[in-house]
Amino acid sequence: MEIFSLLDLSTVLQMVLAAVCIYFYIMLVTRFAGKRTFAKMTSFDFAVTIAMGSILADAVNKPISNLMPAFVSLALLAALQVLFSKVLSSSSSAEKLLTNTPILLMKDGKIYEKNLEKALVSHADLMAKLREANVLQFSQVKAVIFETTGDISVLHTSDSIEIDLKIMEDVKL
Repeated sequence: MEIFSLLDLSTVLQMVLAAVCIYFYIMLVTRFAGKRTFAKMTSFDFAVTIAMGSILADAVNKPISNLMPAFVSLALLAALQVLFSKVLSSSSSAEKLLTNTPILLMKDGKIYEKNLEKALVSHADLMAKLREANVLQFSQVKAVIFETTGDISVLHTSDSIEIDLKIMEDVKL
């Protein structure tokens, strides 16, 4: 079968050289653009990380072509990521306009059904997150939040401690 044909030595060496070059280039880009370049802070960050991964995979798997398009594409995405991050961190109105809002799924043991529907989170997903957080009783749950990254945060305790309002200020009810 053609899909299992062996690669010739020159192609393998090109792939190795491309992988090494890309590896060091990623280190360089991350050093200049910052750790957020590959972070999953927002859904936009996640999308950019996926795009960069696709570019990197093409560059390593198709070493016969020039690596410069991959280098330029990665540099542009990293620069846009830095610009986007600076805009978000310097302007609260830009942050509200350009990012998602965390959604409250559960508070003080009560499940918010409409918010589950809005976030497209099933009861099974919610229960899995509660188990993952070692919640034994709904009464332990102070809040469950569907974050802008798509993660679900579970704030819980058996004590009667109130959640600091600052932690919940951007969460949509």
